[in-house]
Amino acid sequence: MSDKLSRISALALAAVLLTLPACKDRNQSDRSPVQMPPILASATAAPAAMKETSMFTPLTDDVQVSPQITLDQIAAAKAEGVTVIINNRPDGEDPSAPQSAEIEAAAKAAGIDYVSIPVTHAGFSAPQVDAMIAALDKAEASGGKVLAYCRSGTRSTLLWSLAQAKQGRSPAELTRIAAQAGYDLTPIRPMLDALSGQSD
Repeated sequence: MSDKLSRISALALAAVLLTLPACKDRNQSDRSPVQMPPILASATAAPAAMKETSMFTPLTDDVQVSPQITLDQIAAAKAEGVTVIINNRPDGEDPSAPQSAEIEAAAKAAGIDYVSIPVTHAGFSAPQVDAMIAALDKAEASGGKVLAYCRSGTRSTLLWSLAQAKQGRSPAELTRIAAQAGYDLTPIRPMLDALSGQSD
């Protein structure tokens, strides 16, 4: 009798042990739907937020930079309050891109002033810096925004920084602003320091 009870107990215990992995798997699968949605929600929220941002990169509230713009983007610039477009790219650098005359015509048709200050790989000059200051002042006087573009936005950012430094803005502050926008001012830091000193 005791042997029979022992066998029954052993079988019962084995049955219980066999159910444990199944219970564990079921509990895990029950928890998964609860844990996953927040992760999925955060992953899908980012693109929605990005759609609400400008297609141009802001340096300040009134100045934006961009890689080569298209004719279609001029309407978007107008909608964002841009009153001056500055082209820092020389004609012929990319024959497939809209050239200066095309951008100028489309900008003027949209009621936007157009300024060409081409910057080559030879670097920056004092007349270019002064022309940038004049273009920025023009936009400020109109109460609008500036959109400056080149191949990647780098030359536009660097020239804007040089113009700001000549008007007395801190090179450290300019470096921080550019870095937040994804641009590195290290190559022109000595120029920034020199121009900033000239304004004193």
